[in-house]
Amino acid sequence: MISFDTGSHRFNLRAAAVVFQDEYVLLHQVEGDDFWCLPGGRVEPGEHAAQTVVREMHEEVGASVQIEKTLCVVENFFSHNGRTNHEIGLYFVARLESGSPLLDLAVSHHGSEGNKRLTFSWVSRQRLSEIEVRPTFLRQLLQAEHIALAHVIQRGSHFEISY
Repeated sequence: MISFDTGSHRFNLRAAAVVFQDEYVLLHQVEGDDFWCLPGGRVEPGEHAAQTVVREMHEEVGASVQIEKTLCVVENFFSHNGRTNHEIGLYFVARLESGSPLLDLAVSHHGSEGNKRLTFSWVSRQRLSEIEVRPTFLRQLLQAEHIALAHVIQRGSHFEISY
């Protein structure tokens, strides 16, 4: 994975899936975390970011996805577990394979990453402001009626989105 420490910072290159189903978006939560985020993971050396999304969805929850388009490029500066992070995120609109059990909006789905359990749930786009979502800019971006390619810079709770 492309992740390294430099001085007091950790750098990550992350790719994430934005999966819509009607007015719902698929989010996941890692066991022990108090927030939800988009499914995805760190890019491996030699792997392009869209491949990362396909691989991570298969590894974490056994789902096959098709990448439809690039949604945004994110420069995210945040602290997690006492560590300062600088993360470049490439977010892709993805579509689940027809007939996937993950398409069932009524139940939570479970997967794993290493020894940690993951919970995948469909959340109404209108409810995003009611739950803890990270990065926080997702509340605004995912509720937009029409989303064009966006560049996002987030530092702490402050963010700028340009289209």
